[in-house]
Amino acid sequence: MYKHCQCGAHRCQEKKEKTVAEVQPLSASFYPKMVRPVSPLLQTVTLLSGLVIFTVSQRGAEKKPNFIIVLADDIGWGDLDVNQPEKHTNNTPNLNQMAQQGLRLTDYHSPASTCSPSRAAILTGRYGLRNGVTHNFGVNSVAGLPLSEVTLAQLLQQAGYYTAVIGKWHLGHNGPYSPNNRGFDYYFGIPYSNDMGCTDTPGYDLPPCLACVSSEPQVIRQRRSVHGGCYSKVGLPLVENGSIVEQPLNLWALTEKYRSAALRIIQSARARAQPYLLLVASAHMHVPLAPAVAELSGDAVYAASLRELDGLVGALKAAADETDRGNTLIWFTGDNGPWEEKCQFAGSVGPFTGKWQTSKGGGSAKRTTWEGGHRVPTVVYWPGRIPANTTSSALLSGMDIFPTVLSLAGVAPPADRRYDGIDASGVLLRGEQSGHEFLFHPNSGAAGKFGDLQTVRAGKHKAFYITGGAAACSGSTGQEQLHDPPLIFDLDREEAEETPLQFATAEYRAIAERVARKREELLWDIATDGSVSTADYSQDELAAPCCDRRQAVCRCHTVCRGPEETLITGTRNGP
Repeated sequence: MYKHCQCGAHRCQEKKEKTVAEVQPLSASFYPKMVRPVSPLLQTVTLLSGLVIFTVSQRGAEKKPNFIIVLADDIGWGDLDVNQPEKHTNNTPNLNQMAQQGLRLTDYHSPASTCSPSRAAILTGRYGLRNGVTHNFGVNSVAGLPLSEVTLAQLLQQAGYYTAVIGKWHLGHNGPYSPNNRGFDYYFGIPYSNDMGCTDTPGYDLPPCLACVSSEPQVIRQRRSVHGGCYSKVGLPLVENGSIVEQPLNLWALTEKYRSAALRIIQSARARAQPYLLLVASAHMHVPLAPAVAELSGDAVYAASLRELDGLVGALKAAADETDRGNTLIWFTGDNGPWEEKCQFAGSVGPFTGKWQTSKGGGSAKRTTWEGGHRVPTVVYWPGRIPANTTSSALLSGMDIFPTVLSLAGVAPPADRRYDGIDASGVLLRGEQSGHEFLFHPNSGAAGKFGDLQTVRAGKHKAFYITGGAAACSGSTGQEQLHDPPLIFDLDREEAEETPLQFATAEYRAIAERVARKREELLWDIATDGSVSTADYSQDELAAPCCDRRQAVCRCHTVCRGPEETLITGTRNGP
């Protein structure tokens, strides 16, 4: 069931759609009645109800810390000024300051090289082969992150935290899969990527997409599919909790709306005297780019968008410092590397260029397991707790957010499942350098089967069992190639991953043996893990978020404000 904008009534009304199945809807849903909550949800509820929350004895009566996680989209390691000081750019002054006042992590990796798998791993602390999310969900996806998985937000919510997510979700937008049913008290944002729907004033993309049309549906059929990357059948929706509040949304005003919503949550937390988790999953730097500045061209578009993202981070930091300085941790990172085939609208991988691959054709960033695909800029700030102006080269992953935040909050994770993230609080607070001994990078759409762990990091060495498959800016796609024995690179010797070790050397043989043994151990551990989930990737057109199916592109002609749920302010679940 969606809540539709009814212009004549000037209010949001619930309106039933004919769907493929008639089931009892959930009270907080905004979806067609298609998905019946199944037993894993009941298992999860039972698990959460029995969750043991402990207080760290050393803290005594201290307040629980607040957590702000800023997750940028398609951002390059080299986009952060302080990661490449020799470039003398000034696109990220607020992040630069946050690094000077906090900790910069230089060997930090997204859990996957594309959207949904990375976000699922961040919220569960588990590889996609365990949590079931190995590739992206779509506009017509019926399901999402399996209901048997327990999220960071659910655990903190059970521990008394107010939980909110602003921005991109991309883990299922129907019924029990929506953010409000996965542990978040409040949600405001786009259910998936910002290119997965048309808008009236499109942003910068390559190739460009047409605007939505307002005429009859048959005109849409004639004009849609300008190219494979454009969505023009359904307008891009903006959702607040259970309601579509704007469709298609205005990309150019989105950052300001996100900023206002996030600041309101931070400010209201002080009045509530309640600790909070705020996940800000920005649309930056994913195309279409839509910086709210005058007309731009070329590289200036990306730079302006990066400065806009940095401004958002600065606003969050200022609000957190003003309301609860010393008790709020801010963790800035990215979901994967830049989308290389978008050319001037893609970010910088810095020195991590994947030259072995690019010399043979194809891309080496997003969707690949080359460093440019998953090594992301990361800064963690917590005044008084994290030493200022520090840098760590500990090998860490986005999966580590789950156990680290829980540890700092004094919350125990469920003991009935296996995790892949590690508690990095020692790295953050005490300068320890103990990261992952081994870190696996899953296939993320470029080559091989989705989710397979065919690239392995072991200290300074990195082994590839498969390469190729991703498009470069030029349009060339590297040939998919299996490697047995694997290619092994020494990242200390060359960050560009250009020349692999010679097979006959003692160094190669020792590393290859260690990697093969550890990979077999992990695959066996996953195969024998009774908590492994399987995602449902089925599609149905009725699953697409639609404000009014009678209108072209599901258009809402007005932004409705109902008696119980209004836009941003005064929402039932709002800040």
